Amino acid sequence: MLAAKEEIRIEQAVVHIMDSALGVPVLSDTLLDCSSDFADFLKAHIFRIDTSDDVKNGTFEEEASVFQLLEEWNPEKFLEISQKIAGELYTLMNQNIDIPAADLLVVEYSVEKHRYLALLKMNYKTSYTHLTNADPWGNNNDIIMQKAILPGETQKLSEAALIDLMAPRYVRLVEKKYDVNGVKTNYFSKMFLKCKGSLSSKSKLAIVSKAVTQVQKKYFNESEQFEVQMETKSILNEEFAQQGGFEVPVVIDKIFKEHPQMKEEVQEKLEKYNLTEATVEPQNPATTKKFTKQHLMTDTGIELKIPMEEYNNKDRIEFITNADGTISVLIKNVGSIESK
Repeated sequence: MLAAKEEIRIEQAVVHIMDSALGVPVLSDTLLDCSSDFADFLKAHIFRIDTSDDVKNGTFEEEASVFQLLEEWNPEKFLEISQKIAGELYTLMNQNIDIPAADLLVVEYSVEKHRYLALLKMNYKTSYTHLTNADPWGNNNDIIMQKAILPGETQKLSEAALIDLMAPRYVRLVEKKYDVNGVKTNYFSKMFLKCKGSLSSKSKLAIVSKAVTQVQKKYFNESEQFEVQMETKSILNEEFAQQGGFEVPVVIDKIFKEHPQMKEEVQEKLEKYNLTEATVEPQNPATTKKFTKQHLMTDTGIELKIPMEEYNNKDRIEFITNADGTISVLIKNVGSIESK
């Protein structure tokens, strides 16, 4: 994973217009001028994808057209290869109207002399801009709707791929499902790239968290759920802080150490996704940020945000279950309080 976007060097880039409404792709025969500002734009998108926990690791099938084009990569054939790749994508888009129109940016870049290819599908966004016309009476300024605005460098791309040109069998990608013949499909990996991919780190974490929560809700009453879910969050946060991730069987053992039946049910749920022995290693701090605090909301409208280190310190906060089933929260040893 890249440590900084400054590590990226843009070698060459081209843009092909993939507007389904036109009926044919508009393929460029010339390279883009990758000046400083535009190069920064490309680097920002590549870096965002490379460091995203939405990214999947995939392997091209042998018969995949894109893989065959890249297997014997030659930088001198960059334009020709990019046009063929764009043609493959446009054929799919033209056959499936729910796949959004876009510009396809094909970028060859390097990191420490190691060559990569980025396929950045930039779906159009609609926005307003000004238009100025001059006539004999002066300037006529107007506001018009522009339907082909590209995503900004701080925005996520729905579909993109990063390919190691020194090992072109492997691809890292992000994607979104769209309707294909009435079925929500990951067309980008299955039909365009024709690669098999693993679940992203974010998906793995979401599946494990959901399975644990479902089982806890089944076996614990409402007040008990509150306690076990807080403890689960604390366990996950500790794993992220100490290990940078977690091994699924280790975490499940810690969460359900006194409840073998619950542990078994969680494992059954995770088997469907082949996650019983998986490792979850998020790279982006934003993915694990929610585990650094206990965010609580009472039925009386009181909201509490407790840093995890304070939650784990019994000299700072205590949760007391009262005889009538209600819960009291005792905050201890507070030096000062500010109103915000």
